[in-house]
Amino acid sequence: MLEDDSAVMAKTRELCAAIVEDSEYQELLGKVETFLGNDEARLSYQSVHERGQELNQKQSSGLELSEGEIGEFETARESLLANPVASEFLAAQQTLETLNSAVNKHVGMTLELGRVPTAEDFAQSEGGGCCGGGGGGGEKSGDGGGG
Repeated sequence: MLEDDSAVMAKTRELCAAIVEDSEYQELLGKVETFLGNDEARLSYQSVHERGQELNQKQSSGLELSEGEIGEFETARESLLANPVASEFLAAQQTLETLNSAVNKHVGMTLELGRVPTAEDFAQSEGGGCCGGGGGGGEKSGDGGGG
């Protein structure tokens, strides 16, 4: 299954090719590349990100954040989001992460269930059923199976 010439790996390459050829993906990639080529946006993002981590760490260790620290961070964050290159990068990054998560969820549920997941399977997983599903609720007989 993991050999380069296996059906699974061939389909994986097809999926990757479909993603790369998609016009929306190309647009997102362009926004990421524009951001990476813009020193001002990149440095602003890095500064806000690092400051956010520092404040998070401080809060996690039980220390209170001052109004000044919060205000400074919010001002820097608002300035970052006011930069169109940075805000488009952040939106693109979020969309790419959502795509990655959706693909991983489909594959993961397939491996877990031993079949292609249905919309109902996804709805149940979002609903937070007990213990990852599999027991308790019982499936209705005659509900979809057939042939």
